[in-house]
Amino acid sequence: MASGSSSSFSRSRSRSIPSSPPPVKCFHDEIAPLRTVKFDGPTRGKRFYGCPYWPRTCGYFKWADEVDEVKELQFMLFEKDTAISELQYEKECLEESVKKLKENNSKLEDDVNELALENAVKFESMESVKADKKLVFAMLLSWIFFAVVLLIK
Repeated sequence: MASGSSSSFSRSRSRSIPSSPPPVKCFHDEIAPLRTVKFDGPTRGKRFYGCPYWPRTCGYFKWADEVDEVKELQFMLFEKDTAISELQYEKECLEESVKKLKENNSKLEDDVNELALENAVKFESMESVKADKKLVFAMLLSWIFFAVVLLIK
């Protein structure tokens, strides 16, 4: 039952993931701002993503019209990280459940051992009473036999 509830937790969390991919990041793992080429030439006005630390850059550069693939890969990575986090949370929940079940099992084993000891004591008591009854019955028979022998003589 615990795995069913945690699976529904995973599904409900997965639905809450935003549908738009995260912003493009450079090799510094910083958000790469969208910029426009301002120099004269064939690329003037073309938009691109570049490292935010320009001119001391990490070398990240992507044309805006080519970045969809990068965004898609980054989003897939984000989804994988989210799935890993959900699985880690589910694992922690299951480990907690196992810990509680082991504690409960230990308590139940103690209760069973205690009941077994009580039953052993009761059984010994019953065997003792049974032996006493046999002894009384044997004595009664011996007295009856003695009385019959006395009456016959």
